[in-house]
Amino acid sequence: MLRSGSRIASVVGRRSALTSIPSVACRNISLLGQAKRSQPISKPLRVPVRCQATIAPEQTFAQEVPVSRVDDRKVAVSFGPEQWTRFHHFWLRDHCRCPECFHPVTKQRLVNTFEIPSDVAPAKVESKPEGLEVIWQTSTPHVSVYPWAWLRKNAYDPAPGQANSSDKVLWGAKIKQDPPTVPYADVMSSNDKGLFKWLSNIDKYGFSFVSGVPATTEATEELTERIGFIRETQYGKFWDFTSDLARGDTAYTTLALGAHTDNTYFTDPCGLQLFHLLSHTGGTGGATLLVDGFYAASLLKELHPSAYDILSRVGVPSHAAGEDISLYTPQPQGSYPILGHAHGELVQVRWNNDDRSVMNKLSPNELEQWYEAIRLWNGLVTHEDSEFWVQLTAGTVVVVDNHRVMHGRSGFSGKRRMCGAYVGVDEFRSKYAVLKERFAPDAVAQEVGGEGRSVWAENL
Repeated sequence: MLRSGSRIASVVGRRSALTSIPSVACRNISLLGQAKRSQPISKPLRVPVRCQATIAPEQTFAQEVPVSRVDDRKVAVSFGPEQWTRFHHFWLRDHCRCPECFHPVTKQRLVNTFEIPSDVAPAKVESKPEGLEVIWQTSTPHVSVYPWAWLRKNAYDPAPGQANSSDKVLWGAKIKQDPPTVPYADVMSSNDKGLFKWLSNIDKYGFSFVSGVPATTEATEELTERIGFIRETQYGKFWDFTSDLARGDTAYTTLALGAHTDNTYFTDPCGLQLFHLLSHTGGTGGATLLVDGFYAASLLKELHPSAYDILSRVGVPSHAAGEDISLYTPQPQGSYPILGHAHGELVQVRWNNDDRSVMNKLSPNELEQWYEAIRLWNGLVTHEDSEFWVQLTAGTVVVVDNHRVMHGRSGFSGKRRMCGAYVGVDEFRSKYAVLKERFAPDAVAQEVGGEGRSVWAENL
């Protein structure tokens, strides 16, 4: 993801700025006991608040225990010189992860947020090796412990001045020199290390090849299902097709296709798209084109910021209407711009000029600006420095992140047989997150330790 307002790396090998969360060597937090739904939380008792932040001199840790302070509304934690961050009392109580407040197996909330008094306050706050310990002012004492790495990762007052924890590498035509590739045998291995490498490539580069795949639909479908459920659309579930126009789409012809993303006519475009050229006989051509949409967007933002702003705001109507039995348009129609953002970061590229519907919602001046903006965008997308061309052969599978990398092809003659499938973005992200827990645990997991998924795991 690309953060709005930041300078983006525009060549292979340069990564967006990242700030890692230092791990803290602390003892595990015990979450023993029978989980049960919390009883109604009583009104707070007014007792003096004590704060302790001392460490016994004989205790030694990889990092000093952070200092904590408390006032009438927030607890402040210092992670270093001039690095104070604050947490509301209510927020802390609402995020207690003890077994009474958060089910250790289902990873679902048990505490009733709306029974927490709005003026809930701690009776005691203490900095301990395992985290911030808070004893709450209630008729029945309740103790919450928050790991230091978890607090740091979820700081919001102030928000950490760092990029998202993603590790995207933007690329242009030079990626051809060393494209991300994983052997088929590694991906299919039961130890899942090759699968993790494959998904890591997709997350980092937006695409990855798999080499040595048996040139059969069965092997390709099995490979796809290593990621997750195959997403069925109007084109079916797993495709096996030639240029016979069996479906009402230009992909089922021999014509060239410019760089585009699929499913711009869906409210929820597919996350991944996988292709495998099984055979090509009696002709030439049909090279595959890949373009990093995030790379092109970074150039547009740097060279033409006003155009970037327009393409980030103006929704583009789209349709799929080549067959009488279906008519797809995203809902609400015309609501989704070419460059989609979340929290100031570029998270999705939706670009298929062939599937664009009528632009009739803009003022005359806005329409002129939009057409000029897409002209500049198209110039960057089709520039030779952006285009990665590759001639696929039987045995090589390519999968692309359809929210980032555009694909296309040159025209061809003869008969090509292709197979492939879509996978939903949530299926991909779920499998990747599970494998990251195993092979690349974050700072919180390293600090808390233990077997299985912790209640403090990322994204919970």
